[in-house]
Amino acid sequence: MRLMICSVVFTLCIHAQAPVRPAPLAESGGNLPEQKVGPNDMIAISVYDSPEFTRTVRIGADGIVRLPMLKQRIKAEGLMPSDLEDKIAAALTDEGILVDPFVIVTIAEYHSRPINVMGAVRGPVTFQADSPVTLLDALARAGGLSPEAGPEILISRVQTSPDSAATTLVQRIPVKTLIDGSDPEANVKLSGGEEVRIPEAGKIYVVGNVRKPGAFTLENGSETTILKAVAIAEGLLPYAGKQAFIYRREGGADAKNEIPIELSKIMERKSPDAPLMANDILYIPDNKRQRMTIGALEKLLMIGGGVAGALIYTLR
Repeated sequence: MRLMICSVVFTLCIHAQAPVRPAPLAESGGNLPEQKVGPNDMIAISVYDSPEFTRTVRIGADGIVRLPMLKQRIKAEGLMPSDLEDKIAAALTDEGILVDPFVIVTIAEYHSRPINVMGAVRGPVTFQADSPVTLLDALARAGGLSPEAGPEILISRVQTSPDSAATTLVQRIPVKTLIDGSDPEANVKLSGGEEVRIPEAGKIYVVGNVRKPGAFTLENGSETTILKAVAIAEGLLPYAGKQAFIYRREGGADAKNEIPIELSKIMERKSPDAPLMANDILYIPDNKRQRMTIGALEKLLMIGGGVAGALIYTLR
């Protein structure tokens, strides 16, 4: 009997000396993947056998975390949760509050890792990078690219040098390379703090005497030609003028430059085709003189018969 009592007492002593790792706060929503913490992140702090220190706190905008009964402020920004655990434990020990405290820090919410996806996407979105995501993941959250998307994706990151100078770096990713998967490195990893912008593709505008005037997206994202523009607009109307005009804004000026083009010579392959750039307006005016002449001869046809008909055929 005495031997049994001693055995029970010995077992209880062993369990009393073995620290039990406390579970994170259930209400905190912690246990997100561990990444370096930053301003405005929410962390769950659990101190074994000290419920007065077990709580959920938000890191300040200055990157400092403040705890009750602690005089010193703890710099949390840029630390992994495990490193922050050591700092809190050291502060509690240094100020004589606890002896050899057992501290656990988990992430409840990230607010310092926003990723912004904007531009030519179906649904621009801002989300927190709870864990590293890929560029394709970010585009999927934005609903994918819209039909107006241009040929490049721009990823902007702000980097801070040792002297606290901020520099914005822009990485250009070709859409075709990313979607085709021909280069795995194009699907870059995003960890938060990035801005993903998809500019719209450039357009040209064809107006005047064409069968289908309108705005047309440049296939290669840079330029096209007069002949291609006329083809996209489904050809010229019968009374199109021999001369066309390109209206182009250059140098950021509000006024557009007017560039005359010998359209008839280009159509007859007597003059080289001319390039068009993004946002150019190709205007093909009416040949009023020809239209008036044909109109007069058509009236004459109604009166004079076959001779006028022959003249009309010749003029056309």
